[in-house]
Amino acid sequence: MTAGGAAIEPLVHIKDFRMDFGATTVIKDLSFDVQAGETFGFLGSNGSGKTTTLRALLGIYQPTAGTLHIDGKAFEPRDGARLGYLPEERGLYKKEHVLDVMVYFGRLKGLSKAAARAWSLEYLERVRLADKANLNVDKLSGGQQQKIQLGVTIMNNPELLILDEPTKGFDPVNRRLLMDIIEEQKLGGATVIMVTHQMEEVERLCDRVILLKDGTSRAYGTVSEVQDQFGGTVYRLSFEGALPASPLFEIVAQGPGTADLAPKDGATETAVLRELISSGVGVRSFTTERVSLEEIFISVYGEQNTLAEA
Repeated sequence: MTAGGAAIEPLVHIKDFRMDFGATTVIKDLSFDVQAGETFGFLGSNGSGKTTTLRALLGIYQPTAGTLHIDGKAFEPRDGARLGYLPEERGLYKKEHVLDVMVYFGRLKGLSKAAARAWSLEYLERVRLADKANLNVDKLSGGQQQKIQLGVTIMNNPELLILDEPTKGFDPVNRRLLMDIIEEQKLGGATVIMVTHQMEEVERLCDRVILLKDGTSRAYGTVSEVQDQFGGTVYRLSFEGALPASPLFEIVAQGPGTADLAPKDGATETAVLRELISSGVGVRSFTTERVSLEEIFISVYGEQNTLAEA
């Protein structure tokens, strides 16, 4: 709420969105909001409908039903100057020089030739590609081309960034570099919607998340709220012996001499530990940890992540 009591309108508003392709329903009554200034994680297995939702939001697909608004209205091409979209399929002119391509896109985004050139050279230095400026794009590796695509996406300092797998295929060093750049955009005032399978990126960058499965929302809220929806905490145990069946906990993962226990009905750490010891379990270590987003992702999607994107 604002100081005067009026509701703050979300920058992105999706309500009762449905998407059919022929007789197949891909998205089923999906609703969520993205607030201005936040980084929003849009998560799901391949085939869950993430890219379909983004394409409908940007007017590439016509929704079967529902409302998809950016800043209070349906997206129109003339709104593109305020938007940076990094699609899953990259779109660069591969037979042209890297610098020429970046300057060309800068001009399309409203920058002068001099400003676009200066920005591009500074960015290429930042991402360690300054020596590639006069090479054709197709001479770059896939990861290097992805850095160029991200630069083209952010060079006009857009208010809304939509990034579909921005660090896909990157090694840890380059992934951290790109995460730093995305974080800088947020600190500069951008709203970021990020599709990713890298849960450490979500836990570092995202204020709120939605987990999409089979075109419906399985969880939605802050990272902590989503963790709470899936039990919140687990007890990580290193032990000898056999774990008992107990009304106090559920065994959610187990390996040789290790296990993760989810407490039931508000059972405390002390009560669970006492139960284990009284049952003859030799406890070597016992720690309480928050359920990680990676664990939640695996529990929701399992092997579905091998399917093709809808």
